[in-house]
Amino acid sequence: MPDLDTLPTPAEVDAGHPLTTAVAETVTRHRETVAAVLDRRDPRLLVVVGPCSVHDPDAALDYAQLLKAAADRFHDDLVVVLRAYLEKPRTVAGWTGLLPDPTLDGKGDITTGVRQGRSFLVEAASVGLPLAYEFVDPLLAHYVADLVTWGAVGARTVASQPHRHLASWLPMPVGMKNCVSGHTGTAVDAIRAAGLPHAFPGVAADGQLTTLRSAGNPDAHLVLRGGPTPNYDAGHVAAALAALTAAGLPRRVVVDASHGNSGKDHHRQPAVVGDLAGQVADGNTALVGVMIESYLADGRQDPSCGKLRPDLSITDACLGWERTVPLLETLALAARRRSTR
Repeated sequence: MPDLDTLPTPAEVDAGHPLTTAVAETVTRHRETVAAVLDRRDPRLLVVVGPCSVHDPDAALDYAQLLKAAADRFHDDLVVVLRAYLEKPRTVAGWTGLLPDPTLDGKGDITTGVRQGRSFLVEAASVGLPLAYEFVDPLLAHYVADLVTWGAVGARTVASQPHRHLASWLPMPVGMKNCVSGHTGTAVDAIRAAGLPHAFPGVAADGQLTTLRSAGNPDAHLVLRGGPTPNYDAGHVAAALAALTAAGLPRRVVVDASHGNSGKDHHRQPAVVGDLAGQVADGNTALVGVMIESYLADGRQDPSCGKLRPDLSITDACLGWERTVPLLETLALAARRRSTR
């Protein structure tokens, strides 16, 4: 039988890295703001931007400081959310993220991962930015969910019933990505499922297995991330909105400029963002948000190649900071033009 490592409970990890009352109140306000953007009660554009996955918390906090200054600069037009992803979904194999593998060597020291990961999220939230997080393993959600403003269910898990149940319980807006094939119907079904109440097994703060009961998440929404072909253009956005209307769901969509929409080539992200900015400026109020993979340095590095640079992604290639700022400027201008039409 394999060795069994007893994990600390969520309550024990929380106690070591507590959320102050002030930051908790800020997280609540951020969630309300994002929900207002999704409902168009707030005319600004949601922009979820940051590294594919955090592998060096100190460098990611440096990035957070830069992003906070930009978020303040564009506050009138954009609601900027930091990608603070600590889990990495895999089709077959590879590094699975800071929470499950903090030493980046496959040893799976999850105890260290949940403590280190929560510590990072507490510090990042203290910067004042809303945080985005992709929930990959439902059991790990309980260690981090109280810090998250915007959640995501990814292309590889959007068909999963446990993830849909989790989304129905999470206390923040959750974006459902279209599946890897590019098909949006699975994500539309996931939004419908997440909007309903469910009872399902989960873990309480004290580590006890328990029945979790959800009321349904009214802020679940669609994220277009492309597939074998992109789906960010106006025609695909219109088709996605039509599918939402046919399902009786709110007409709102976030579009990811990376992944299938950029052909996994970070150099293509600016062109995708430019197209999306054009749609926003032309008055598409249902295009409520954009996602960008961005970090301190441009590109990526192979995690198996010796000493790692803290400022360079070890998963998907990202746009460097200097190439990111002009995209935020472009999106801010587009949002301003839309609000004055």
